[in-house]
This record gives sequence, C-alpha cells and structure tokens, in this order.
Amino acid sequence: MIDLTGLRARPAQCWGAIRLVPLVRSEPITDLRLHPHVYDREITAVALPDKTVYTSYIPHAMVASWTDDGTAAAAYGTQLGELIDRMDLHLTRRMVRRAEPGRVRFLPLHLAMEGFLALHFGGPPIAWREWSRQAVRDGLSPREEAAYSGAEVRGLDDALRVFEIHEGQCGLVVYAGDVLAGATVVPHPDDYRALHPSLVRDMYGELIYHSAMHSYPVPDFTARLGSPSTVAGLRAAVARAHTEWDGFHASVMAAGLLEGAHAFRRVRRLGRFTLSRFLPSFERRRDNHIGEVVTDHRGAVAYLKTFRLSEAQTRRGHLLTRLEAHDWHLETAAREMDTDAAGLALRIERAGLGHLLRQDVLDGYRKAKAGQAPSRG
Repeated sequence: MIDLTGLRARPAQCWGAIRLVPLVRSEPITDLRLHPHVYDREITAVALPDKTVYTSYIPHAMVASWTDDGTAAAAYGTQLGELIDRMDLHLTRRMVRRAEPGRVRFLPLHLAMEGFLALHFGGPPIAWREWSRQAVRDGLSPREEAAYSGAEVRGLDDALRVFEIHEGQCGLVVYAGDVLAGATVVPHPDDYRALHPSLVRDMYGELIYHSAMHSYPVPDFTARLGSPSTVAGLRAAVARAHTEWDGFHASVMAAGLLEGAHAFRRVRRLGRFTLSRFLPSFERRRDNHIGEVVTDHRGAVAYLKTFRLSEAQTRRGHLLTRLEAHDWHLETAAREMDTDAAGLALRIERAGLGHLLRQDVLDGYRKAKAGQAPSRG
C-alpha cells in the first residue's frame, strides 16, 4: 500500500476533461531534494544488466540530493529548457546513475516501465511442447509498450498553465475524464514549482489519451459551507470542507491507486530514503498502476510517480504472472484460471503474445474450440 501520510488533497481545479488535484504537505522534507535535468536528445537507449536494450523517449531526468545527518540538502537551480527538434540516439548504462556522493540521477517513470517490460522476460523455464523455439530461446524479446507524452493529452498543457499552485504544494494527481492518470509527489514545495511544467512531458497511458480526447468537461465539486455568522464559524466550515474533500479523494477517486496491492523492488538507498519501483497485482476490472517511489525509514512517501496501465497491458501482465506461477505449464495454469489449455492459449493470442506458442499447436487449439462451438441451423 502507498502511504501518503503528511500529504492532504486540496479542492480540484478543472479544465475541460482534465481535473488536477493538488497535494499539500504540512511539513516539507528538507533533507531530500529533487531537481530537473534536461536531456538534449529525445531518444535514449539504456543498456540493462541482462544485456537487453531499453529504448524510449526521455525528455528529462530527476537529480536527487540528500544528506545523511538530517540537515537541509542544498537546492540548486536548473532551468527547464525547450526540447531540441531532432531525433538523436544516446546510449546510457543504467536507469539510475550516481552523479557524485549524495546525488543520483534517474529517469522519471522509466524505472517503472523497465520493470513492467522485464516482467517474466525470460519466458518459459521448461521447454514445454506448446512453446515456440523463439519463446524458449529469446523469451519475450522483443517486447514493446505504448505510452503518450503529456503534450498529446488534450487539454493537459492548458490545465497546467492556468493551475493555481497552493502554498506548501508538493504533489499533483491528474485525472482525464475522471480516470486517474497518475500521481506526482516530491519532497519540497520549491521542487514542485520547478518540476510543475515538466508534467506535460511525462508519460501517460493509452486510456488517459483517449479519455482526454473523447470526454466531456468534468463537473466541478462545489463545497457547501452553510451560513456561518462569524469569521471563526467560516474558518471552521472551510476546514471541514477541506477534510471532507481530502477523505473523498482518498477513499473514492484515488482508491484504486492507494488501496491496491503492489509488489515493491528496491533500486537504491539514498541516505535514510529508499528508491523503489512497484508493480500492481494485475487484477482484472480494477485500476492497475506501475510507478516508482522514494520512501523514508517509516515508509512514508517522499517522491512518487505513477503510470496507469491500459486494459491490454493489465491483461498481458495478468497472463504472464499466472503462467510464471505455474512454470509456464499451460494445463496447470489453465485449471487455476478456470479454463482449459485451448482457452488459455487463445487468450494468450488475443493478448498479443501468440508468437510465444507453436503455430501448429495454436492452430490445433483453435480447431478444437471451433468444434466445441454450437452449430447454427
């Protein structure tokens, strides 16, 4: 579970189909700071430890600096520049690089996406007869997933431009057509102000792109303060409205992210903080988010960046997870999923993973299913 202790949601601001919910800290975190670092190349390839190469659009990086004794980390200014209109290819060695003692540079959301792409990447550990030679030899290689730049999400640029940044704001939750697009949390309000423009350059899922394109303007939620007769009464009514909105947002609007079961994998220690990436449970018919998070020694979130998976991505993750749990044995996995081997094979094909199965076996399963279909006439 993601612990947003110390952060409270403030009333949303709407622009067309985009709803932006600010997150405010009661006390900023001063011994961890984040700064933007702009790449002058749009396309970057990262060589991973398993000798695969991860290639993606990378507009900017985060530089994290921290102190080990709890004193305030020094903030420094790095201006966000405009992207250069060219398509260069740059090779870097890993997702997280130590710049110098007390500082690391990492790529927003690319830790999370690399973890999703590498999900059971090796393929079948046993050469069962159903799997193709390619599946046994190369696993899921090549594998690709689609994501959209925030600049392609209709209305997001304008919404961020006119957004009123709150005092103490350290995060933002973005909705498109009231579909939770993603959450961003940083340690300090100054970090958020520097990084706010970069949100339009981040990655967003396919569902978010379509929700922004095809949704009508979302309704604004208006607080009812009653009729207080004193300033103290008005102040109490406003505080009550803030509490109600914060509870509604956590328990209803963002529940799919905050209450979901996630599997965390530690990437690096940053003093008293830990940088991790996480994957969801891949349960069907619910929100599934991947992301990366920096937590303190108590598990509270200092930094968070999330990406909502599409239904197709969730389906692939679910199938791969169930297959891996049963050593990729089709019949055993099919029984656990309340189907037969033919039904599971056809689900694998519909999920876009049909190349992993031998063509003759897949054709046989398809004929078997066709023979089971009731005749017409």
